[in-house]
Amino acid sequence: MKPGFARTAWRVAREEWRALRRSQAAVAAALLLLVLTLAAIFVSLERAHAVQAERTRFQHSADEQWNSQPDRHPHRVVHYGHYVFRPLTALAFFDFGVAPFTGSTLYLEGHRQNSANFSDAGQSSLLLRFGQLTPAFVLQVLAPLLLVFLAFGALARERERGQLRLMLAHGVSGGALVAGKLAAHGVLAIALAAPALLALAAIGAAEPELGASAAWLAAGYAAYLLLWSFAAVLLSALVRKARDALLLLVAAWALAAVLLPRMLPDLAAGMVPRPTRIEMEAAIHAELARIGDSHNPDDPYFKSFRESVLQRYGVNRIEDLPVNYKGLVIEEGERLTSELFLASMQRDFALQSAQARVLDGAALAVPLLALRSMSAALADTDRSAHERFLLAGEDYRYRLIQALNRLHAEKVKYHDDRAQRLSADYWRGLPRYRHPPAALERTVTQRVLPALAILAAWLAAALLAAAWAARRLERNT
Repeated sequence: MKPGFARTAWRVAREEWRALRRSQAAVAAALLLLVLTLAAIFVSLERAHAVQAERTRFQHSADEQWNSQPDRHPHRVVHYGHYVFRPLTALAFFDFGVAPFTGSTLYLEGHRQNSANFSDAGQSSLLLRFGQLTPAFVLQVLAPLLLVFLAFGALARERERGQLRLMLAHGVSGGALVAGKLAAHGVLAIALAAPALLALAAIGAAEPELGASAAWLAAGYAAYLLLWSFAAVLLSALVRKARDALLLLVAAWALAAVLLPRMLPDLAAGMVPRPTRIEMEAAIHAELARIGDSHNPDDPYFKSFRESVLQRYGVNRIEDLPVNYKGLVIEEGERLTSELFLASMQRDFALQSAQARVLDGAALAVPLLALRSMSAALADTDRSAHERFLLAGEDYRYRLIQALNRLHAEKVKYHDDRAQRLSADYWRGLPRYRHPPAALERTVTQRVLPALAILAAWLAAALLAAAWAARRLERNT
């Protein structure tokens, strides 16, 4: 590095900022992005707060309805069912991820596994599919376009005016010139993202358990915006005319930030097809038919089950059992069906993971895919978060139903089974659903570090290309 390199680069950066301040179009565009970012923050915060308040109210209402049941037969309670609602974390306001397109409510009942319902997309217009105004959307899609607009002429315009040749002739090195332009637009990128980053910092300060997630989010978005700024300055150094640089950069933005992120998920779904919900349920019913029918006393499986129960308790008739055989049969049937439900769910998750691996591979060439995966994971609004809700809901459903079946077996007499009632205190005392939190260590390992590695590799490649472009400027000018 030549003496005075840093001082020269700093002077170049200051001159670039001065030129941008003098440009009314640049100032107006920057102010518009800041207004959009602030609007996205407030709108998303209000939306997330309203959704969480609504789900909390619905969950309280569902719990009250459960507790208001009268004394009744426990199997009636099994079919009465219960609702659980998926809560949102405080970081969900930043990136709603796939949450608007997945159900937020599970209806839990015996002998069935219901899908999650009441997604925002299912209750809203098609405009939702074009993206919600969230801080993540602004930084992922709109901010790069503004950065391209601000940086496309950083060097190409000076070349057209003859200023580039003059500066090099006066001893300004190509390295200092390019470094100053990179620093100027890199600082500008962080400044434009400052409102969103400050909102993340505020969430991290208000809820310390989310502080690490907020910090990872800020690092990821800062790296992504720096990449766009550096790429714009680099292309401006390589292209002779500012107009050509702008056209190429806008085309790159349209491809990398709009078209490919929307086309590649459909391509992955075509490469790894998934069965429909109806096909999955038909397959489960076919498997249940092969296992056996608990309502048929001559069914081979449940006939064998009856013999094993009699042998276990050392009696010859089910009437002599110390427990209610009907409750045991229902309990065994629930175990078998739940195993099938869980296996079907895991197969579907495996297919979705295969689709995600296709996108992970494409993220090497489209960094926005890596950033989106990381962002939704840290906000706990990604596919894994939805799967965790489904698994937790199914686990709770199974434990709840089996607890009621155990009451049927132990508290209800076999003789005159249907006419008996149990106190409502039994089901009022059963535990309520608790949504399991995300494991941050796993999220960092599986999503954050790979995404940051991709962004870091692209940044390193951009800086190496910028060093080469600086030497090229000195040779060709």
